Amino acid sequence: MRDEPTSAFKDTLLFNLVYCSRACAGVEKAQVDDIITTSRRRNVVLGITGLLVFGGGVFFQWIEGPRAEVLDLMKLIEADPRHETVVVLNTSEEVRERVFPSWDMELVDTQDIEEVLKDALDTTEDKKSVNALQTLLAQCQAQARLN
Repeated sequence: MRDEPTSAFKDTLLFNLVYCSRACAGVEKAQVDDIITTSRRRNVVLGITGLLVFGGGVFFQWIEGPRAEVLDLMKLIEADPRHETVVVLNTSEEVRERVFPSWDMELVDTQDIEEVLKDALDTTEDKKSVNALQTLLAQCQAQARLN
C-alpha cells in the first residue's frame, strides 16, 4: 500500500490552487499516467493533496498544501511541455480542512467527476469548501444535461 497523507494535515494553513490547461498534441493516457505516478511519489513528501481530471484534451486540477510547495509545483506544471494555455482559476489560503485529505493526487475521468464532488461534499465541513464544491457540482450537472 502506498503512503498517503494523514489527518495530521487537517486544520492547518492551506494554500489552494485550481487551474485548467489544454493538453499538447500527442498527450495520451500513458503520459497522464506518468504525471500521476510522479505526483504520488512527490506529493506525499511535500504535503500536497488534490485531484486531477483529464478528458477531452483538457486538464483540470485542484491542488492543496503549503503555499511554497504548491507554487513550486505550479511552476513545474507551467513549464511542462505536456500543457499549454495554463489558466489559474482560483487561489486562496486559509486555515481549513483539506477537501481531498487522503488523495496524494488522484486521476479522475470526466465521467466520474460528479461522484468525486459528491464524495468530497460528504466529508467536507468547511462552509467555503462546501459552497465551492456545490457550485462545481451544479456546473457539471448542467453540462451533463446539455450533452
